[in-house]
Amino acid sequence: MHALSDIVCPLLKWYGANARDLPWRRTSRPYAIWVSEIMLQQTLVATVIPYWKRWLKELPSIRSLANAKEDRVLKLWEGLGYYRRARNLQKGAQTILTQFGGRFPRTLPEVLQLPGVGRYTAGAICSIAFNQPAPIVDGNVIRVLTRVYGIGADPKEKPTNERIWSLAEELVRNAGSAQRANERNCSDFNQALMELGAMVCSPTNPACHACPLRRTCVAKRDGRQAQLPNLRKNAAATPRKFKAFVVESSGRFLIRRRPQEVVNGGFWEFPNYEPEAEAAPNLPAHGEPASLCVVRHSITRYRITVEAVHAKAAKPGRARKNEAWKTIEELDQLALTSAHRKILGKLMKTTPRKGRG
Repeated sequence: MHALSDIVCPLLKWYGANARDLPWRRTSRPYAIWVSEIMLQQTLVATVIPYWKRWLKELPSIRSLANAKEDRVLKLWEGLGYYRRARNLQKGAQTILTQFGGRFPRTLPEVLQLPGVGRYTAGAICSIAFNQPAPIVDGNVIRVLTRVYGIGADPKEKPTNERIWSLAEELVRNAGSAQRANERNCSDFNQALMELGAMVCSPTNPACHACPLRRTCVAKRDGRQAQLPNLRKNAAATPRKFKAFVVESSGRFLIRRRPQEVVNGGFWEFPNYEPEAEAAPNLPAHGEPASLCVVRHSITRYRITVEAVHAKAAKPGRARKNEAWKTIEELDQLALTSAHRKILGKLMKTTPRKGRG
């Protein structure tokens, strides 16, 4: 197949007529595009939109992000998960100030120096923000290219993965070579590949009748859409059970901050432990705890259940390092892990707050 006439041109035409109106597509600011690409890692577009808008309103520039307090950064990210991404964004902003004079890096090797930026994200930033012929390969692109080219080998295996990257590079370079004045073909083509995978070439029941590449696609021709891409099955999910203590004393609640070096480091949560793996936390003396709620959520391959209980303590005792006693209103302002934000939501429904009659 001829990359330009069979793939690039039809896909660019389709994208021009069918691209979703996403807020980060209305700007070419590399900072705004960088933030969107980091947020979109393993997160749905619909979830990201309000976070991205709020982030750009609160931290509109590289300098404002670099100089922001960590608590503010984490609070803006609260609920998006994979919280290391937020820290890497701030570290990246600080890197841009110290190593690039406050100007967003423009070349692929330079962009790759930013914390948390890998081959895909660097390619996305360089192509979308600067219209450079840098390839991108994510799950959507893998699905489109393995089907269009009929690639039956596991795309996660190194030789196959490199072949897909080579195809992506050839295609975006073809797009760039066909560009006319005032066009942004490299930017548009890479976004078109991702858009096609997200909206048409879906993992199951792809809408082949609406695909601009249906006459070229090997999987469509051979009826192999359901077999491609040929991905390894994910490992079975592992269940984990935790118990959380919502300890209250004189209208304040005990809260603890996770160590910086662990998962979700820097976020706050109620004292908790995993009964099968560790001892119960040391808590102030309290009365008989009452069941508050059960929260279920997932982190990577873990399916987590958190049983939260509410207990009253006569005296709060002195808060230790990374501990604090907070009112409901103060808790609401903290950056909490996702499960413990849900626990707080239940607590807020059952506990009288200031100003209520």
